[in-house]
Amino acid sequence: MKRIACVFPGQGSQEVGMGKAMYEAYPAVKQLFDEADEALGYSLTRLMFEGPSEELTKTENAQPALLLNSIAIQRVLQQEGVAPGMTAGHSLGEYSALVAAGALEPMEAVQLVHVRGKLMEEAYPTGMGTMAAVLGLSQEEIEEVLRDFDGDLAVDLANINCPGQIVISGTKEGVDKASEQLSEAGAKRVLPLNVSGPFHSRLMKSASDDFADHLSETKIHDANVPVYANVTAAPVTNAEEIEKLLIEQLYSPVRFQQILEAFVEEDVDAIVEVGQGKVLSGLVRKVKRRMKTFSVQDPDSLQAFIDWYKEES
Repeated sequence: MKRIACVFPGQGSQEVGMGKAMYEAYPAVKQLFDEADEALGYSLTRLMFEGPSEELTKTENAQPALLLNSIAIQRVLQQEGVAPGMTAGHSLGEYSALVAAGALEPMEAVQLVHVRGKLMEEAYPTGMGTMAAVLGLSQEEIEEVLRDFDGDLAVDLANINCPGQIVISGTKEGVDKASEQLSEAGAKRVLPLNVSGPFHSRLMKSASDDFADHLSETKIHDANVPVYANVTAAPVTNAEEIEKLLIEQLYSPVRFQQILEAFVEEDVDAIVEVGQGKVLSGLVRKVKRRMKTFSVQDPDSLQAFIDWYKEES
């Protein structure tokens, strides 16, 4: 059997209409969507299918929507006999990866990321924090510029996505000033991101403290397969370690490039993006151009992947 790694998208990949084709095609997907609406107490399904986009984009809605979509597709893959050898997710996507690995129950995860989204929104005053993507500089070059950014100018590395693409996060004033200095240091471009807060920076520490209380009430199991953690880019299966890393994840950088490099070293046959969009598939190609990738997000792409997976090697 082929050896695959499943990766799960994070916030920013949401789109009105997401999941609708899968919902209509597979009873298992419809069942999960209906359960999520009941667990949350409002129709996340209607919001995903009909919008409006501004409402779906709110962190407290986007996070459970993306997770629900991913874990529903993963359930269909599981029914088709597809078993990942390892999983990982980008930020929020780590929760989808944990569900896929059996460490979190689906509805507990949906409710948990809904709370996580609210806490992230509330952790820092709206409009006072932001993020920006830095293109064309190495991690070391960016860290050199950010060395003295502190206090009102606090800025941290947030996402290490792939060679030449790193996201910074911090106070609005700090990110604006850092963007200028990074451009002067040779960045090809520094692009402001349309986000509501300084995620994965030290400014999320208050959210992590509150989130720890909610997480302690959630039953986390040992994972059935290794989940490569955002914080360490290393495999984890132990429930207590998973809980600790999820708390740290809120204010630590997402080491996604290192996770993909680890998957390449593991010599997987393919990396499969499970959920909305193709952002992570693009990052895979930046890390390892010839790596076989699939983006599974609707019945056609799911069938194309299953046909490949079940082919005789």
